[in-house]
Amino acid sequence: MLALFYIFIGVAIGVSFWQITRIMNFRGAIATDEDNTKQGRNSLLFMAFFYAMMIYCLIYMNVILLPESASIEGEHDDNLFNITFILIGIVQFAMQFLIFYFTYKYKGSKDRKAKFYADSHKLELIWTVTPAVVLVVLIGYGLWQWNNIMDLSGDDDAIVIEVYSQQFRWEARYAGEDNTLGLGNVNYIKGINSMGVDMSDKNAQDDKQVTELYLPKGRKIHFKFRSQDVLHSAYMPHFRAQMNCVPGMVTEFGFTPKFTTDEMRQQSEVIEKTAGINKIRKAKGEDIYEFNYLLLCNKICGASHYSMQMKITVVEQDEYDKWISEQPTLATVIQ
Repeated sequence: MLALFYIFIGVAIGVSFWQITRIMNFRGAIATDEDNTKQGRNSLLFMAFFYAMMIYCLIYMNVILLPESASIEGEHDDNLFNITFILIGIVQFAMQFLIFYFTYKYKGSKDRKAKFYADSHKLELIWTVTPAVVLVVLIGYGLWQWNNIMDLSGDDDAIVIEVYSQQFRWEARYAGEDNTLGLGNVNYIKGINSMGVDMSDKNAQDDKQVTELYLPKGRKIHFKFRSQDVLHSAYMPHFRAQMNCVPGMVTEFGFTPKFTTDEMRQQSEVIEKTAGINKIRKAKGEDIYEFNYLLLCNKICGASHYSMQMKITVVEQDEYDKWISEQPTLATVIQ
């Protein structure tokens, strides 16, 4: 089906160049009624082709979209996307129809004179106020969702995790039983203290440093981000979350996972996409792919930017408790 899409694009480009060539040849010529009628019919044909392309993309190209949000907060992101997409789709279909239909209906004719309207206050009011109201609603919804993930003041039970970025890898640090992270600074980086944790801070003693994220389902996670070198961007696409990691400052957000990794693997969309990926991998003789949540860098931070990934595993609370209890504290690792 992708080949058919490329053929459509090639035909559209070819027709465009053909029309441009014809226009260049017609300079100085006066269009006849027959020419106008032909161009009017062509506009209807192009409208049909245009609609066919849009419908094709809606049906067959949605395979590139992400599956259902894996976080509770991400549901609102998806809702905002769907609302915006539907509104744009309605306007797109309606406007394209009007443009091509009126091109045909009011094609040039010797017996028709153009009408001129100086102004219409009613029309101007409609096309000004309507988009403004829609934008205010969408922006208001977006700001409400932004506050959901950014305001962490009332989440005393949230798990606090620091994500540390550097070219070209991620590291993470879980707050200990006090649920408070110890101070960190690049000046403390030495030997195995790769995250620059201030070990003189008593809050750092029970922190736990890891190279893979484990998150419990249904519990709020409070992420804090730091960068050692350049600007990175912590991107967790399945959770609909992204935050810049800025050298010299701490940025943060929070979300609540709602599907374990195993549950997400059973989603029909994930099964379909995994099968498609493995079909390609099998043809190339590569290893079989298994779905996992990932933390990616969404800033082009250097030559090995593409390999900057960290696996995220979402499990039930009891399994998380078992895993976190097995991780050594910094006090036992960094002497």
